[in-house]
Amino acid sequence: MTRILAILLTAALLSPGISLAQTKSKKFSNEGEFTANCEGPAVDEDGNVYAVNFARDGTIAQLSKKGNASFFVTLPKGSTGNGIRFVNKNTFYVADFTGHNILKVDMITKDVSVFANEPKMNQPNDLAVTASGHVFASDPNWKDGTGQIWHITPEGKVNLAFGNMGTTNGIDVSPDEKKLYVNESVQRNVWVFDLAADGTLSNKKLLHHFEDGGMDGMRCDVHGNLYITRHGKGEVAVLSPEGKVIHTIHTIGKKVSNICFGGKNGKTCYITLQDRGCLETFKAKTAGREWAMMKAFAADKK
Repeated sequence: MTRILAILLTAALLSPGISLAQTKSKKFSNEGEFTANCEGPAVDEDGNVYAVNFARDGTIAQLSKKGNASFFVTLPKGSTGNGIRFVNKNTFYVADFTGHNILKVDMITKDVSVFANEPKMNQPNDLAVTASGHVFASDPNWKDGTGQIWHITPEGKVNLAFGNMGTTNGIDVSPDEKKLYVNESVQRNVWVFDLAADGTLSNKKLLHHFEDGGMDGMRCDVHGNLYITRHGKGEVAVLSPEGKVIHTIHTIGKKVSNICFGGKNGKTCYITLQDRGCLETFKAKTAGREWAMMKAFAADKK
């Protein structure tokens, strides 16, 4: 964890402000290759991008740096992927919203196994991870307009971290790992919690409320800014740690569902578009937290 925080601090010091970031996305992969459940995404050590539901639901694709997509793995029968997060350079977890699982994918063997299962989950949607391997899963109930947050320990034990919420969706951890952010798609709220080292959440506060549009996946950069996909609105909104909208990126498609950071310097954003069935990309001026984490994973010789 110390190595990861050191890399995050270095990346933050080297990353300039966001004022010159791009304001429009551009095409990355071919339109129509993914289903209407196009989601994910995440980037490996070599810069390849992974996204779910390629050609049919229940698959995961690997996309090259040039946007060429190919099958990577097929999930077990009855499973459908949503958010993806790496927990080391050779392992990523997948939120399985139809199987009520958190799945584990071995990058080397391509083995897919169940890391955690909780029958009380509505449909695990998106994931956030800490450097020490704690996982948080958003869990919306779209029919009732409610939701909750689950905490999964590094050993795979599942606990309800926070209940009685709206439609919890996008979720991430701050660079110093002292805050957890989650948004509610229907209610259009972004909440922030204090995060303890053991995964306990407390001191829930409203960070921002949007007056229109939806929300989906979101990710932090190394400065703690939140990049929030605005599903149905065709935007990615960037919130400062204080909750102020400081930048907006306009997307080609309208149903932008999730986002990740990659590229040579961690400043290339990849977004999934459910109405176009593909990925788009844009450049940020600040590196992503998950990119810095991958750098630390790659440097870990254990």
